Amino acid sequence: MVALFSYVRGFLSDFLIYSSMLILGIIGLPFAIASKNWAYGIIRLYILTCFAVLRLISNIRVECRGEVPKGNVLVCSKHMSFLDILMLAYYLPRVSFVMKRELIWTPIIGIYGLRIGCVPVSRGGGARTLNTMLRNYEEAPNDVENKQIVIYPQGTRVHPKEIRKYKIGAGFLYEQLKLPCYLVGTNSGVFWPKGSFKRSPGVAVIEFTKLVQPGLSIGTFMSELEIGIETCSNLLIEEVEKVGGK
Repeated sequence: MVALFSYVRGFLSDFLIYSSMLILGIIGLPFAIASKNWAYGIIRLYILTCFAVLRLISNIRVECRGEVPKGNVLVCSKHMSFLDILMLAYYLPRVSFVMKRELIWTPIIGIYGLRIGCVPVSRGGGARTLNTMLRNYEEAPNDVENKQIVIYPQGTRVHPKEIRKYKIGAGFLYEQLKLPCYLVGTNSGVFWPKGSFKRSPGVAVIEFTKLVQPGLSIGTFMSELEIGIETCSNLLIEEVEKVGGK
């Protein structure tokens, strides 16, 4: 019965979260088009609504650890659920995601994503996708200034402790943009699992765990990237397991 209620809570929270996206997105659209600052403000209002829904219905709270970057940096993060997207978008002051191209055509997400400078990429495009991604950033230097560019090195959501290959795109951006890179771990998938309505109570964390300065080879960077993100994420998951929060 307890398990059933966790799924019911998940379904209800998802309904409210996506309904709020539609309502706030439509109401705020004229303001977002007029001003990028307004676009960020509406996004943060929506995220606060999501946090409130998760807290009230599923008893899920959020926490951010480590030094949050405010300048022009690359952010490479573990990706387990929509929740870690919300957390990064809330805590990073001028966030811009590298996002799947098909999301451009998603109502609200596509419009607001493009408005704040997110860069769409095609899956499995190889070198062509990497070059397009880089060109999109290089052709808009003023837009990139003081922006936190978020990329998910594994390219998709994963289950907690799931082993999945890290893709070279993050290394390519690191080498070409020559930006400092913050590594981010999370345990969000423990509370909001991939592909499930199940929601478990507890504290979902994102942690800015390490800063990698520019100048490393792609191979060295990719090694540090994977070790840093996986170690941090696994420790956060084990922290939950120790207190019986899973």
